[in-house]
Amino acid sequence: QVLLVESGGGLVQAGGSLRLSCAASGRTFSWYAMGWFRQAPGKVREFVAGISRVGGDTYYGDSVTARVTISRDNTKNTVYLQMNSLKPEDKAVYYCAAGVKLTATPDYAHWGQGTQVTVSS
Repeated sequence: QVLLVESGGGLVQAGGSLRLSCAASGRTFSWYAMGWFRQAPGKVREFVAGISRVGGDTYYGDSVTARVTISRDNTKNTVYLQMNSLKPEDKAVYYCAAGVKLTATPDYAHWGQGTQVTVSS
């Protein structure tokens, strides 16, 4: 079992930046590929970014490419999502997820409870 706890969400003005963190505890963090997803009210959960077990591979959703960067620190059991040039449409609850395979689909075994990101125009 892996426990994931997100932090770093909040209210930011359009054009601003946020850095989300996801701290993992439990099983060995480096066993897992990690993903960030988001879900806005009334919408399906959307892939934002993913990173492989040791960070060699990263993938990004089409709606955020070039504005976000995913990274991980396996010594701190933490994955990060740096988000720049935020837009009002980025408003959502952001979730991190852990799984055995890096994928853009929500086929991850473990999920955090999410952190709210709100972008004012």
